[in-house]
Order: sequence, then structure tokens, then C-alpha cells
Amino acid sequence: MYGVVQIGGHQYKVQAGDVLDVQKLKDEAGSTLELDQVLFIGDGEKSLVGAPTVKGAKVTAKVIRHDKSRKILVSVRKPGKYAKTNGHRQQFSSLLITEVNDGAGNTDKIDAKSKKAEKYLK
Repeated sequence: MYGVVQIGGHQYKVQAGDVLDVQKLKDEAGSTLELDQVLFIGDGEKSLVGAPTVKGAKVTAKVIRHDKSRKILVSVRKPGKYAKTNGHRQQFSSLLITEVNDGAGNTDKIDAKSKKAEKYLK
């Protein structure tokens, strides 16, 4: 089962066991989040589309860490006048998706033996 959730104005396709980087959240590393802005739930056979969200559906995630991305250099140049270079490092939070619930009693949880999430569950 997978879902599409809205986090910080962006939409992400998530499944149990996925690790994704989102814009920095205020929650502490190691804490658990319940994301209730679920826009779509689907599996191989059926799908639920929200209007605007799927009623009762939620995605549970664990905040793994907060970090900064690679530095991006931004240059501004006017020939014969000036040249200026700035750097920017965007802050982000890594989330481990532990559970996807469709609101009708169907739940897809992370497997403790999952290769993707093995190092984060210890």
C-alpha cells in the first residue's frame, strides 16, 4: 500500500519503509509524527482519492535526523561592474515512514527485517 501525503506544502509518494528528506521540521530527532494530510491511498487493486484529503487516513513517520544538504553556489555578475558569489545549504529532515493507514482498517506497517530501514530501527 502507498499514499501521497502533503508535508510543508510539498507532496510525496510514500510506502512503509521509505526514507525521505523533507524541508526541516521543528520536531526533534527520534520523535514520531502522524501525518493526516493524506491526499491519496492506493494498492494494486483499489484506490482512495481525497476531497481534499482521505477521511481517517494517516501516515506515521519517525524523524531520523536533521541535516544540511550540499552547498549550492549562486553567482551574480555584471560585466565591468561587479561579481558576487553566495553559497546556500538547505536544511532538511529525514523521515522513516513506519505505517500507512487508509482509515478503513487496512494498515501497512514497516517490517522489522526491512533492508531499507534496518539501520534506523536499532
